[in-house]
Amino acid sequence: MDFKEVLGLLERGMQLPLPGKDAHLQMSPSPVDLRRFDPKLPADYRKGAVLILFYPENEKAYFPLIKRPEYPGFHSGQIAFPGGKMEPGDSDEIQTALREASEEVGIYPENVRLIGRMSDLFIPTSNFLVSPVLGFSETRPDFVPEVREVSRIIPTALSGLYLPELRKRKLLEFSNDFRLDTPYFEVDQEMVWGATAMILSELIQLLENGKL
Repeated sequence: MDFKEVLGLLERGMQLPLPGKDAHLQMSPSPVDLRRFDPKLPADYRKGAVLILFYPENEKAYFPLIKRPEYPGFHSGQIAFPGGKMEPGDSDEIQTALREASEEVGIYPENVRLIGRMSDLFIPTSNFLVSPVLGFSETRPDFVPEVREVSRIIPTALSGLYLPELRKRKLLEFSNDFRLDTPYFEVDQEMVWGATAMILSELIQLLENGKL
């Protein structure tokens, strides 16, 4: 998709009510964890933010995804957006997203032009309320992975999310005999599922709303 066209669609789409839950459910694993959508959050929930940063590559719209390293934790080895938890010194979720993206993939916050914030999404397994922040850069950033937090950076063409053959489903089996029927996007032979896929689903709906 053309980079400038995408920015225009996002600008128009962000002027309408956010798709939120309806879009998230389209890529939510089943059975759906309804805690994601409960307006009453746990008293000890934590705040976090991620950055969806669009940039031009041969005049087409791209954004970076990252692969987390393998570690003893909930999101080991998963595909995600650059981002992380809010620190006490962060003024808001936007600053969190920019700081974390700077630390993880080497972007310069001063080169990011903000578009806005999408719907927050609660992740019960890690107890984080995640705020997705949309932004763009007029040029392709010189990405540098932070090796302790990022095993690889995946340049992702927005147009690929629309390809039917890259939207798949898989039955994930966990050690406690729990199974999830999981929709996902296949990006560069990686499985993009869970909260990241749900956020991408809202992004796609925002773009569609921008066409109206």
